[in-house]
Amino acid sequence: VDALAERLGLTWQNNKKFLAEIAKDNDIILVKPLTFMNNSGQAVQGILSFYKLLPKKFGLLTAKDADLSSVLTVIHDDLDIDLGKYKISLDSRSAGHKGVESIIDRLKTKKFTRVRIGIKTNNLEKIPPEKFVLQNFANQEKEIIDQLILKIIEKIKKGDLL
Repeated sequence: VDALAERLGLTWQNNKKFLAEIAKDNDIILVKPLTFMNNSGQAVQGILSFYKLLPKKFGLLTAKDADLSSVLTVIHDDLDIDLGKYKISLDSRSAGHKGVESIIDRLKTKKFTRVRIGIKTNNLEKIPPEKFVLQNFANQEKEIIDQLILKIIEKIKKGDLL
């Protein structure tokens, strides 16, 4: 998300109200929740609500399973996808990703776009997943991910994500 903000010339602003850093212009709002991963939905829901991007009536979500795919794209790591690969998902479950699970729980829908960036390596077999996701990438792994991110950014900029 940092690379996307940089590419679009956006600057991050710390927003304590939403417990997130936000970078925006007229067409896009980028969000980095500052909560623990398993509370990411709190920041996402707050921002979508503030910008009136949620179907609401009297301040309450009007429907479960609302289709938010046109207003919400979540970019996250995925241990089930090989390093250097990515997948676009719509209307899919969290697959155990605590951040995605939190967003689904708070928004009462899984109908949003997800860019799932693969981080699966051979090291995963040696380290428990909850520890694996907290470690730093090796230089070679970081280069692979950086190249993949540039590819994804170009697709986002062209509106060619799906």
